[in-house]
Amino acid sequence: MKNSIKTLLLASLLITFGCKQGEETTSESTSETTEIPSGGQENVVDATSNPNIVQTAAGSKDHTTLVTAVKAAGLATSLSNAGPFTVFAPTNAAFDKLPAGTVEGLLKPDKKGDLENILGYHTYVGSLKVEYMQDGQEFDMVYGGKVKITKQGEKTFVNGSEIVATIETSNGIIHVIGDVLLPK
Repeated sequence: MKNSIKTLLLASLLITFGCKQGEETTSESTSETTEIPSGGQENVVDATSNPNIVQTAAGSKDHTTLVTAVKAAGLATSLSNAGPFTVFAPTNAAFDKLPAGTVEGLLKPDKKGDLENILGYHTYVGSLKVEYMQDGQEFDMVYGGKVKITKQGEKTFVNGSEIVATIETSNGIIHVIGDVLLPK
């Protein structure tokens, strides 16, 4: 009987000691803090996901003016959300075609509403693939105006501006164009 009690006591001590070590390990691992990125989805970066519209445009040397405008209008978070969105993305050269001082003026805080309207006129909620666009189609844009698609042979145009490249992103499509589309 004494051996049974000793064995039972030894087993209890081993179990208790083993559980205490597990608790200490658990408490050590849970005491670490994890920093949560601030600023919304446009700031989330990981090594395995495809970039979204904003991240893709930000990585393009030809779209720095567009990205600056999107940030100034406060639309980076919206265009980083799940979507899908289609963005007709003017290049820097397209913005350079505008009258002198136009871009600088639109980037001022008191012109934020105008900038939102212009950028909204470049954005469609949904996925518009070039191969499914038909000559004469019109699409309602976020701003509320419509854009018109025209086809000339293998070329596709939006309001007369040729779509020169298409980039699929994790939350939609970017169609690169050579002009800034202005709402009518």
